[in-house]
Amino acid sequence: MELGVIGLGRMGRIVVDRTLAAGHDVVAFDLDDNAVASAADAGATPADSVADLADRLGADKRIWLMVPAGKAVDATLDDLDPHLDEDDVVVDGGNSHFERSVERAEACSGTYLDCGTSGGPASAEEGFSLMVGGPEWAYEELVPVFDAVATGPDGHGRMGPSGAGHYVKMVHNGVEYALMQAYGEGFELLADGRYELDLETVARTWNNGAVIRSWLLELCEEAFMKEATADDALGDVDDYVAGGSTGTWTVKEALEQEVPVPLIYQALAERFDSRNEGRFSRRLANRLRYGFGRHEVARRED
Repeated sequence: MELGVIGLGRMGRIVVDRTLAAGHDVVAFDLDDNAVASAADAGATPADSVADLADRLGADKRIWLMVPAGKAVDATLDDLDPHLDEDDVVVDGGNSHFERSVERAEACSGTYLDCGTSGGPASAEEGFSLMVGGPEWAYEELVPVFDAVATGPDGHGRMGPSGAGHYVKMVHNGVEYALMQAYGEGFELLADGRYELDLETVARTWNNGAVIRSWLLELCEEAFMKEATADDALGDVDDYVAGGSTGTWTVKEALEQEVPVPLIYQALAERFDSRNEGRFSRRLANRLRYGFGRHEVARRED
């Protein structure tokens, strides 16, 4: 299969590399010429514009967008639209709001798939978890690429019609907020409790057979191993947790559907409150975001 990839940042480059490694052809474009050149060095065919990428793909185009959610997606789709027909498939792999994905699917001249992507840059070796929404035939057309980019056949699935993929990813992120908050609060109690504990040892022990073992807990262990000083288990990691849009979307949807999500709501509130004062639990959440997404770690000033 031949795949066009637009957007060669951390995530887009992983799509390129994993697709190439599976034996498929890739045509790559990014606004950054250096990113295009690097992808070409890895084996992709470089394109110098969206139009050039579309021309190189020929008939029955299969295109993966990995550009920032919002205006960048719309601008890219506008540039692509004159080159698409209903037999072409466009995958939006960013974290767009599901309602915007429905609108984009209706407006797109090609067939649009919304693809929630989980795993972050840390999953470059293992592959992503992909949650896809859109027409079944288009999903089936992209299965060889989804197999390559995901952890394998079990790492992706069609969630339903347009919007369903990004809807499931939205709720996934809300759950992620609550899990990070739970780990943070537990370790905060351990850090401030009655025993002098090595939190790296606690995390390692829990990760071997305990009910609460998980990848996030492995990232807790990594954080304590790399950040701890003699005086503080998280060193100079600040109590500022960035992000919040997908959690906000989840809470708003829960209110509209009258579904109680108190844990997700509280985790979102803690994230917003992190901009005001310091807590260990939020410092750990700050560091965990680096672990799975390579987001910049806010540091405390001396």
